[in-house]
Amino acid sequence: MHAQYEVAIFNIEKDRQTDRQTDRQTDRQTDRQTDKQTDRQTDRQTDRQTDRQTDRQTDRQTDRLTD
Repeated sequence: MHAQYEVAIFNIEKDRQTDRQTDRQTDRQTDRQTDKQTDRQTDRQTDRQTDRQTDRQTDRQTDRLTD
């Protein structure tokens, strides 16, 4: 009976360790995915702002030259 108890405790500890490892891997994967999505979102936003800024600047210069 004592040996079965030790095996049961070992299995519980092993399961907990596996669960913690899985949780850490999932967290890291989620963090990396979130970072990539955030980076892409930021890049797109920056590109749009830059395009609008450039367009406005070009329009002003064109207006000055045309006037």
